[in-house]
Amino acid sequence: MELSPLETKKYIHKALMDDNLRAAVDKATASSVTSRQVLVDQIPYWEHLRHKTHSIKQKVIENLDSYLQQFESAAKENGIHVHWAGDAEEARQIILDLAKKNNVRHVVKSKSLTTEEIRLNPFLQENGIEALETDLGEYIVQLMGQIPSHLIIPAMHLSRKDVGKLFHEKLGVEYTEDPPKLLRIARARLREKFLSADMGITGANFAIAESGSIAIIENESNIHHTISLPKIHVAVMGIEKLIPSLTELPYFLKLLPVSATSQKASTYVNIVGEASREKHGEGPKEVHFILLDNGRSKILRDPQLRETLFCIRCGACLNTCPIYQQIGGHAYGWVYMGPIGITLIPQYLGESVGKYSPFLSSLCGSCYKVCPMRINIPHHLLKLRNKVVEKKKSLLVERVAMNIFSMLAQHPKLYRFATWFPGKLQMLLPKEQAFPAPGYTRERALGHFDSKGFRKRFYEMEGENGKSAI
Repeated sequence: MELSPLETKKYIHKALMDDNLRAAVDKATASSVTSRQVLVDQIPYWEHLRHKTHSIKQKVIENLDSYLQQFESAAKENGIHVHWAGDAEEARQIILDLAKKNNVRHVVKSKSLTTEEIRLNPFLQENGIEALETDLGEYIVQLMGQIPSHLIIPAMHLSRKDVGKLFHEKLGVEYTEDPPKLLRIARARLREKFLSADMGITGANFAIAESGSIAIIENESNIHHTISLPKIHVAVMGIEKLIPSLTELPYFLKLLPVSATSQKASTYVNIVGEASREKHGEGPKEVHFILLDNGRSKILRDPQLRETLFCIRCGACLNTCPIYQQIGGHAYGWVYMGPIGITLIPQYLGESVGKYSPFLSSLCGSCYKVCPMRINIPHHLLKLRNKVVEKKKSLLVERVAMNIFSMLAQHPKLYRFATWFPGKLQMLLPKEQAFPAPGYTRERALGHFDSKGFRKRFYEMEGENGKSAI
């Protein structure tokens, strides 16, 4: 599924016409928002946790170079191979070289937005390597040839009827829309793949600098199988995933499940700190950590926007966003979507490709309110919008309109005429008819212009009060 943020207007129009998609997304987000709030209300120290984790990530991001060196050194001492990837192409090539060196033909993967970011699956398949997603939601969207539509719930845009039809068509099983039966079908297909896989690829929720280990959180146990059954484990992680030590990890483990899946705690927490097969008789024989930059260093250079690197990919901002609730995830045109996605798209892909993204927000502030890391997304969106305008990547009609307003604002007589004229023109239209604005009033009402205008009403108020109206 090839998507581009440059086509987001087309995707939005398509999504708004898809009643089934909108119903599925609305139902899922409404349920997530309600369930999360119930748990938050039960945690009296919730705001303390938010401030604490924000402070931890701020310290790490502002000293990222030293923490990365500490992490690399500790991981190597544990016998783990550490690779550095400057961009997506370099990360893909490292994995391909490892696969060729070890005659890998079958790969199982856990849910990882970072591997989606570098488009790893199509790359491996183009090179004759089967790459199978083992998270149930990811498995479903992979069968459909799509990318995830949500950071946490990849198949949020699909109903159980959609999944039943998909399994019937792709897997040749009898049609059913019963969730337990669908789960059993997927489990049977995936189990044999785990046992035959040569390599397991995961992401990482957190990387612990002091111990050189990573923490991966899950509910399905597919990550545990991906780590422990194949002889090689490769973890692909962004360089921003670091926290100082295991001491800080519990703070994040209390925040992430509540915000992501409305749980007090995740079912499984996997800590990977060594290649365990020779030592314990099970687990991987080799462990490789790939530290991915891919634009993160550029974000790090901005003292304000670097806060977007604090994100722990919980998806809470998506669920509460009125824009996402209407259009789903694919309309954003990239693997990161919703409020956090529209801050990352122009930063990772550039203002030219991401010129529409910062404007896909009502700036209501709900995302900031629910973000467990207290990322001030609305503030960052305003700065990113300014960057788009400064680089002349905004719409031509917007630039022309602002230039006209700037000219009028510097010439009072022209300004008064320009604000007086629409009100008089409105009088020529039927009383209930809104003023027609091409391209705008086709889908929304512009409203009615005041025939008097602000200045005339202001002076009338002065006359009535016998003094200044200010």
